[in-house]
Amino acid sequence: MRKVLVLLAAVALVAVVVIGLTSASGGGDNATDPPDSLEDAREELAGAPAPLAALHEQSNQLLDGGLSAFQDRVAALKGHPIVVNKWASWCAPCRVEFPVFESIASKRGKEVAFLGINSKDQDGAARSFLSEQWLPFPSYTDPDDAIGRELKAADYAPITIFIDRNGKSVKVHYGTYRSDKQLNDDIDRYLGA
Repeated sequence: MRKVLVLLAAVALVAVVVIGLTSASGGGDNATDPPDSLEDAREELAGAPAPLAALHEQSNQLLDGGLSAFQDRVAALKGHPIVVNKWASWCAPCRVEFPVFESIASKRGKEVAFLGINSKDQDGAARSFLSEQWLPFPSYTDPDDAIGRELKAADYAPITIFIDRNGKSVKVHYGTYRSDKQLNDDIDRYLGA
């Protein structure tokens, strides 16, 4: 029992250090500048094309419907590049990158669609987390990782999937985005947006 407690304490300490170091690295290329609130993000996103505006209306919500609902949404977004972020409330690296997605989705959400996948999570825990750390786009619940498997992005978080204007997955990025520049560069590289 003592070994388990020591192991849990070590894991918690590593998570705190990672989050602290990431938060402390401000300025320069590592800068992340999310809007102050979801309301501010919605103001920035006003006037987006209808399919993207529909996403913004569902900002910070968990959507049910599984793989078929997710596929229907991707089909409805045809003609727009899509960035899909797979996350979970229990995932410390996901928590680190949330400000990057808040920032970039708010700045580029009129030209690029953003969707979330809440993977292998409890809805209550995910909603609680979203009440503290908002997203300017909706997330689909994926408790059994069916959406993740379909996108070849299962069994790990965070993962970001880039889907081109024709609905084809063109890149799966494993790991944490730590700066606006890093995510912006990948959007430009893989989606030409």
